[in-house]
Amino acid sequence: MSAFIPFWLCNRARDTFLSCVPKDDLRSLRLACYDFSVRAAPHLFNEIAVTFREKVFTKPVRMAALGRIGHHVQTLKFSIPHSGKTFLPPLVDTSGVEVAFIYEPYINSAKDPANRHSIPTYGSWEMNDLLVKQYPPLFHDAAKVSAFIQAFSAIPNLKHLEISCPGQPSEERQRRSVVDYALISLRIAVERSNLSYLEKLSLSPIHPGAMQYLNPSLGFGVNPRSTRCWRQIRQLNIHMDTIESGSPVDHLKFLHSYVQIFAPFLTEFNFRWQGSPESKGPCPISLATESCIQATTCSHECHERCGLPLPCLRFEKLRDIEISNIFPDSPQIKRFIRKHRHTLESLKLNGVKFRLGDWDDALSPLTEISGSEKWKETAEEVMDVPLMLSPEDFEQERRIRAWKDDVRTRMSSSKPLQGALHRASAKGKELLLGTEEHMRRLLSGSILSWL
Repeated sequence: MSAFIPFWLCNRARDTFLSCVPKDDLRSLRLACYDFSVRAAPHLFNEIAVTFREKVFTKPVRMAALGRIGHHVQTLKFSIPHSGKTFLPPLVDTSGVEVAFIYEPYINSAKDPANRHSIPTYGSWEMNDLLVKQYPPLFHDAAKVSAFIQAFSAIPNLKHLEISCPGQPSEERQRRSVVDYALISLRIAVERSNLSYLEKLSLSPIHPGAMQYLNPSLGFGVNPRSTRCWRQIRQLNIHMDTIESGSPVDHLKFLHSYVQIFAPFLTEFNFRWQGSPESKGPCPISLATESCIQATTCSHECHERCGLPLPCLRFEKLRDIEISNIFPDSPQIKRFIRKHRHTLESLKLNGVKFRLGDWDDALSPLTEISGSEKWKETAEEVMDVPLMLSPEDFEQERRIRAWKDDVRTRMSSSKPLQGALHRASAKGKELLLGTEEHMRRLLSGSILSWL
């Protein structure tokens, strides 16, 4: 105990030890005494995972627990999986006619401060009645923005936000679901909470339509201050479901607009198209030059606005970038390297299949920057190389094998066990190191001599 107390009171040693303890053991450790509970809590609740379901942010007991441990949370994994419960059918009135639902996030109190009368949450009492009767309770929990704000306000030290929306069928990508309403509420909650330490955002996996609802400049319920908190993000990871060929290009435009918000402030960017090994998508850093986007037609009402080309992305502070499963044109990669050569330190391209050009053309700016092609000679290559041992290693291995065979032979003989072991040991020493006389001469004539 006298040695344990100084160790436990040393912050650096104690925290290093607790960071290596499994979470199950940390739970048991917190039951030992109050001091153990206080010291282990930051390591146990450093990372939490929340799966969105009914009343996840409305139960008082659950919110009280989050209020007690929220200041320890630095990584939040928020999962909103697609399922049969998240699908939303069209709204129909009593006569069977489809009703248009224009959603506007409701954040304020449910009562009018002037007359203290209740205010309809979804615009009108008729729409409220239809939504309550036809949409599941999960939808109403997703649209309750105030509950999301209360939850995120309880974790002020959040550094890494990870959002996961797996399982969306490809045939439902043009339909709005409960997941989309939950993403709107989550984005507004992040913008309204004071998350001054947030610096890393991971969307893995995410469906293509989510970019529309997570966009702080074009999404629902945005205001001029919505983009301020997102400018803190320095690391952005996006693993997006692959968009099938022939699909509308709206999803690509939303992706371009979303990445454009973070581009001037990012130092690390990781993007991957997810799906089958053969499925790939366009390069996310050069969507402005994609022919499928440039060739889109616009309606007469918004012709002037839609006719404007998309602005090219500019990563002013980017150091590391990794992009996987894309089919770019080599001029797109070449243009990106040349434009960001002053800040870029690491460029990783995985699963690339060029539509136009090849690697030599895509990486030609490296020759221009270095002034020679020596960078090709230092390029890293990975291959399987057989292990080759030197003759000395073979000789030593042969002696050890001979020693073990000799021990086995003598152990299996009918002689006494002790004598056999003694002779085997002596024989092994002779095989490995030579005789005693040889070792005495070796040590007496070397710098290890002590005589």
